[in-house]
Amino acid sequence: MRAPLAFVVVLALPACADFPALDATVSSEMKAAAYPSLAPTSALAAQQATPQATSTTAAALTGRAAALRARATRLSGSVVSSTDKARLQTGVRPPSG
Repeated sequence: MRAPLAFVVVLALPACADFPALDATVSSEMKAAAYPSLAPTSALAAQQATPQATSTTAAALTGRAAALRARATRLSGSVVSSTDKARLQTGVRPPSG
């Protein structure tokens, strides 16, 4: 019981440490700066270009889908061959007695 408690205490001790190196990285100008203004989402959405699917994109996706289906077919088969299965079945015998 003492070992887990000691482990938790050892892990918790670094959480109490101060990080002066991080506090020193913020300059006085950064501390005095105003918060940035937020942009409305409608303005951001208007700036975004609409995605365009071309025939090249469609062909690439069709080819990728076919490759993934072929890979899924290869992976769906048995990992152990039938001869190995038979050998494993004959090799495992319950102890006599």
